[in-house]
Amino acid sequence: MKKATYVDGYVMIVPKGMLPAYRKMAQVGSKIWKKYGALGYRECTGDDLKSKWGVPFTKLVKAKPEETVVFSYIEYKSRAHRDQVNALVHKDPMMNDPKYKDMPMPFDMKRMTTGGFKIIVS
Repeated sequence: MKKATYVDGYVMIVPKGMLPAYRKMAQVGSKIWKKYGALGYRECTGDDLKSKWGVPFTKLVKAKPEETVVFSYIEYKSRAHRDQVNALVHKDPMMNDPKYKDMPMPFDMKRMTTGGFKIIVS
């Protein structure tokens, strides 16, 4: 398998009570992205967010006590590979299935951040 050189990274603020719904959504996403060639798919929920140095994630994203931070990333061979995989994902019939397409998100999308990143150390 080719080594990942590119990732899409995401940070979301999720109400703690919505974590089970978020996990179900993420499990579906993992299957779809891997189906089309993503090398890895990780969803991580905050566990130790009271950093004594730097700016704690919770402060940076203005999380309320009933919320947690979810950090996720999807690994690809390259940026071009990412673009290819994402194009296929968005054409997948499941993405247009009303069961999933119209499903309410278990977090506020306006408080999500995302970006593509070149891996410089692995």
